Amino acid sequence: MHSPASLSNSRRRFLRYLSLSPALASPWLLRASLAKGLAFQQTGSSPPQDTGHGAESITTAEQALDVMEFEPLARKALPPAHFAYLATGVDDDATVSLNHEAYQHIQIRSRRLIDVEKLDTSVQLFGTTWETPIFLCPVSAMKAFHPDGEVAVARAAAKKRHLQILSTVASSSVEEVTAARGAPVWQQLYPTDDWALARAIIKRAEAAGSPALVLTVDLHDNSKRETLARSRRVDDRDCSACHKSGFSGYLSSKPMFEGLDVAKATRLHAANLSWDSVKRLKDTTRMKLLLKGIVTREDAQIALEHGVDGIVVSNHGGRAEETLRPTIQCLPEVVDAVKGKIPVLVDGGIRRGTDIFKALALGATAVGFGRPQGWGLAAFGQAGVEAVLAILRRELETMMRQAGTPTVRSITRASVVI
Repeated sequence: MHSPASLSNSRRRFLRYLSLSPALASPWLLRASLAKGLAFQQTGSSPPQDTGHGAESITTAEQALDVMEFEPLARKALPPAHFAYLATGVDDDATVSLNHEAYQHIQIRSRRLIDVEKLDTSVQLFGTTWETPIFLCPVSAMKAFHPDGEVAVARAAAKKRHLQILSTVASSSVEEVTAARGAPVWQQLYPTDDWALARAIIKRAEAAGSPALVLTVDLHDNSKRETLARSRRVDDRDCSACHKSGFSGYLSSKPMFEGLDVAKATRLHAANLSWDSVKRLKDTTRMKLLLKGIVTREDAQIALEHGVDGIVVSNHGGRAEETLRPTIQCLPEVVDAVKGKIPVLVDGGIRRGTDIFKALALGATAVGFGRPQGWGLAAFGQAGVEAVLAILRRELETMMRQAGTPTVRSITRASVVI
């Protein structure tokens, strides 16, 4: 029998071996993570818990110092299952955590004596100039977080002048959101396994003026979202009034499927999606077509060959699969593969303006986020989303000045150390 002391010593030696191992695929990320684990083992303490940094004292959105302060407020405001739907990843939620943690291991190189009195944060996407490279990712069912849902997000996007992408399974229609935005939004697409439904959604988005279609290619119906499942166990509300039974009931409750025959559809995420499907979409729509969920150079090169207009490097915020590969780590190889021929956007783990700066430095054209808009919406409605956008923009501008980069174009790989 091993004594507790000998087991603890063995554990420390194993962690030390792993943290120093040159075989680790990503030493700049995993070695640091293991070093943290070693420190906890040596001291006998537990990892620090996020207490919300005193966020319970916040009574208006403007009082928040950073976007993370909205998370405990959202947790307090929402039923357990609704908050868990926003928070959940798959399996151990490790990819969710690593998406953000990866940014902590990228350093920014500061340059001095460069005139940064005037900043230009603008970027161009498909002929449209946006004031900042920050965009709002598609998040489904946002009325689960606030009664105004995606309409409140659209109003915030309009006021702060940001690009918004609308989910296929949003709780507001593309027409409602476009009206609230005062300008067209991009349409995300879950094609289902019924082509007639996919085509109907595409044509509806076109009619609403959407200039771009964002096909999600990284999600499958069998992702194991344990955090959500556990929270459902303790949520004692009667949800039958809002959640219709069966898959057809689910689809028919979503505004983008209103008036459509959903009886033939059995999956939201078509298992037979292929590069032939991409060609079919290209032949069907005049909208620009982006693929959301590309994370390797191989797939980026194939996307180029199929005439795709843009790529969103994404792992669905860690909600699709437990790969343990952060999107910021995937970004450089995708950027290198497309060689500037099409824009490359990225999302996943964005919590600071410095995160946005680092993604831009590694080649992203624009940088998006999902969960923080849900936190802000749940906590304060439209004002919360506006505050999240304002904080991230302010932090980005601060970092641009500190790094001596007065324009987005001047943020390059030379601006960071990996």
